[in-house]
Amino acid sequence: MADRDYSHRNDKSDDSDGESYSPRTPRRTPMACQFCRGRKMKCDGRPICANCSRRGIACSYVPV
Repeated sequence: MADRDYSHRNDKSDDSDGESYSPRTPRRTPMACQFCRGRKMKCDGRPICANCSRRGIACSYVPV
C-alpha cells in the first residue's frame, strides 16, 4: 500500500492561530427567581420569568 498523509484529518479549521475550538454555551442567568430556585428549574432572568408568567404567580428575586 502507498503511504498516506492523514495529518489533516483532525484539523477543525484551516487557520492555525493556536485557539482551540469551544462550543457555544448559553449565557447564565445571574440569579433565579424564588419559584425557579425552589423547583430547580431554568429561570430566564426576566422581571417576570416565563415559568412564573405561565403559572400566573408573582415572580420575585431575592439576593443570596
